Amino acid sequence: MKIEVWSDYACPFCYIGKRRLEKALNQFAHRYQVQVEFKSFELDPDAPRDTEKSNHERLAEKYGMTVEKAKQMGENIRQQAADEGLDFQFDTLIPTNTFDAHRLTHFAKKKGKGQEMAEKLLYAYFTESKHLGDHAVLANIAEASGLGREEALAVLKDDSAYAAEVRHDERAAQQMGVRGVPFFVINQKYGISGAQPMQTFLNALQKVWDEDEQAPVLQDLGEEGTACGDEGCDIPEEK
Repeated sequence: MKIEVWSDYACPFCYIGKRRLEKALNQFAHRYQVQVEFKSFELDPDAPRDTEKSNHERLAEKYGMTVEKAKQMGENIRQQAADEGLDFQFDTLIPTNTFDAHRLTHFAKKKGKGQEMAEKLLYAYFTESKHLGDHAVLANIAEASGLGREEALAVLKDDSAYAAEVRHDERAAQQMGVRGVPFFVINQKYGISGAQPMQTFLNALQKVWDEDEQAPVLQDLGEEGTACGDEGCDIPEEK
């Protein structure tokens, strides 16, 4: 079974949804036969790499609300995250453009470290308040994920490196009609939108597994006709 997850590192519900999916997988009897792959999605492709605005100010401006209202919204999300064992620090979070982080994830995926990279990037952004637009910060995260720091820096300095892979993921999401993340696709057959409850993920995993395990039943749409079998071929009677 394969689960493809479209997400963005600037999306708090992507981290929450990731944890809920992981909890569902921990209870799924066939979890060792499930492959999870993260796909790129940018909530704000035009976001600046550096800004003097706080996260609360940025959200207030984006959604046309007061800074106080943005803080209240953040507190609500922080509590949801805490229920999943996550520690979100919205007061010190550093807003940035996530394109380079996505490029680095594709580099890590090629090296067999995609899962580690995705987790560490989310943790760095939401818990450690790291600047994910800073190449030195990203290189440090790559090194912590088991990759070569200098090689990661070389990738980041080349603006074209893994850019096509990011755009390919984004086009795929667009073709499927994905407008928000997280978005989960199971076996290219079922889609789950948003950070659903753990039980929803578990039910979906079991449903897809059961369907795939069922032997296909073919319905014969033809009429009785001549054919060959183990004991020979049907001989049409002369009329």
